[in-house]
Amino acid sequence: MRFALLEDDLDQARLIGHMLAEAGYEHAAFASGRDLLAALQHDEPFDLLILDWEVPDITGLEIVRWVRLHMGYVIPVLFVTNRTAEDDLVQGLQAGADDYMTKPISSNELIARIAALLRRGHPQAMTDAPFECGPYAIDPAEGTIRLNGEKVALAPKEFDLALLFFRNPGRLFSRDVLSTTVWNREIPATSRTLDTHLSNMRQKLALRPEHGFRLTSSYALGYRLEPVTDNA
Repeated sequence: MRFALLEDDLDQARLIGHMLAEAGYEHAAFASGRDLLAALQHDEPFDLLILDWEVPDITGLEIVRWVRLHMGYVIPVLFVTNRTAEDDLVQGLQAGADDYMTKPISSNELIARIAALLRRGHPQAMTDAPFECGPYAIDPAEGTIRLNGEKVALAPKEFDLALLFFRNPGRLFSRDVLSTTVWNREIPATSRTLDTHLSNMRQKLALRPEHGFRLTSSYALGYRLEPVTDNA
């Protein structure tokens, strides 16, 4: 795996580069959008783009738009940015970014987000084999989730939501994706069905930092099951 990193702050570039190297990923660093765009135009192969937003001459947002226009949606794109305004984040996602992180970032979260994006770009066949996420033991075939060995009583749709999140930790899901994946239809924004199921799921599974995960939400952007590190 080889990534492209667009970051004009030398200290940030070194920090992120170290995080990637520690996880076994190779990367090429670019200090300007023009340099990265030239590499992309010369068909330099990358498996993932990690982009800062505000860089010299050509912004990360413009790079995303160029990539989606000329290269489609094959390459996952992750924004790592100082921008925290919801309007900016919505604009980045609408331009074609797959995910975003706001600085400062932690290594564990960065690697978890990258892993989720790579699974999304190179999906493997889903199996019914049991798997674990921290203290949670998930058995898709049985339709059960245990927390520290204790079975959690979930309604069928609550389990389906939980399974989707646990299979994709760190991935952002819009309301439309959640509703069409779990209910096979769009749920109107005025309906409380999705919100009620998510609230029940969060409460029953005790998705709190002490259990290693939290469910975060933004009405405009969507929902994400975030791994929580000890120093988060």
